Amino acid sequence: MTSPAPPPHLPTLRVASWNIHKGIGTDRRRDLRRTTAVIAEIAPDLMTLQEADLRFGTRAGLLDLHHLRDQTGLKPLPTGMDGPSHGWHGNVILCRDADILDHHRLSLPGLEPRGALITDLDLGHGRLRVVAAHLALLRRFRRAQARAILALLDRLPPLPTLLMGDLNEWKSGPGTPLADLGRHFVLPDPEPSFPTRRPFLSLDRMMATADGYLSDLRAHNTPLARRASDHLPLTARLHLPAHRK
Repeated sequence: MTSPAPPPHLPTLRVASWNIHKGIGTDRRRDLRRTTAVIAEIAPDLMTLQEADLRFGTRAGLLDLHHLRDQTGLKPLPTGMDGPSHGWHGNVILCRDADILDHHRLSLPGLEPRGALITDLDLGHGRLRVVAAHLALLRRFRRAQARAILALLDRLPPLPTLLMGDLNEWKSGPGTPLADLGRHFVLPDPEPSFPTRRPFLSLDRMMATADGYLSDLRAHNTPLARRASDHLPLTARLHLPAHRK
């Protein structure tokens, strides 16, 4: 379902989400400088990444964070954890300029180790809750994971909320994770993002609560993006409600 057109005076953010596939492109080369170059093409104010850390061992982060900040102005938001990881189960939230009000690391149920980051931000012109998630390959676990995210959101004070990530889900009918998420979020029309060479599956998703508006949702389909990962990034404009002091 497409969000209604926002009033023109609302503050906006350029937002994006991308499964970077641990920096391994369709040419089977791991090249994190190329990953950063695609992010620079997008020039987002706020972005979530999936698979930004190694999955096993120390789960070390893969990006050169100094290079990323030099090229894009973005830095990863802290997760409250010590260690070499950039994020939580590979999920990273990148932002230009925001104050963190609160954050939660959520372990998601299922056979694979999966997680979600939920972070409340003060952007200066408004407050926003960001959910970064990467759901499981099996639908029964994806649905349990979506419900775990919703259960935590229901316990938190209300805020305009944006969920972004690789949800591994392309169906939205009854009994699907997207149907569950539709209780809390306005679901935009799907945008194919996988595989990069000929995208036809809408595995990657963005959705906002009804007090925010997403517009211009599209896949960032450039020659560099098609080589850099097996997923295309999603980009959009997020229109925030007027800030109330």
